[in-house]
Amino acid sequence: MSANSRLTIAAHALAWISLYQRQGHEVATSEQIATSANTNPVVIRRLLGELRSAGLVESRRGVGAGWSLARDLESITLLDVYEAVEPGPLFAMHRATPDQGCVVGYGIQPAMQGIYDGIEETLRRELARVTLEDVLRDVLAAPR
Repeated sequence: MSANSRLTIAAHALAWISLYQRQGHEVATSEQIATSANTNPVVIRRLLGELRSAGLVESRRGVGAGWSLARDLESITLLDVYEAVEPGPLFAMHRATPDQGCVVGYGIQPAMQGIYDGIEETLRRELARVTLEDVLRDVLAAPR
C-alpha cells in the first residue's frame, strides 16, 4: 500500500495560491500550481474542485481564468482541508463480513473500530490546531 498524498498536495496548492496572491496576482492557474507540486494539472483541478465545494477556493472562468482563496489562510485549518479531500474514514473494515463463526472473525471489527475511532479523533484534533498560515510560515522558514 502506498501513502495517500491528497492532503499534502491540497495544502501545497492553497499555500501556493496564497503566496502568489500576496505577490499581487489575482488568480493562479492549475498549470502553475501543478508545476510547483510536480504533478499533472488534472490532479490539481480535481483537488481544487473539492476545495471549492468546501468553500476554501473560488474559480473564475473565461479571460483571466484561475483559482483564488475564498478565505484567509489564518481561517483555514488542516482539518478543513482534510475534510474537503478525504471525506471518508481514515481506516476501513473488511469489504465483506468476516466469518462470524470464527472467534477472530467475530471480534476483529469491534476491536479494531475502537482503536480506529481513537486514532481518528486524535488526528482531527491535531489537524484542527494547525492553520494553513502556520504551514506557509513554516514553508517560508525552511532552509534552502
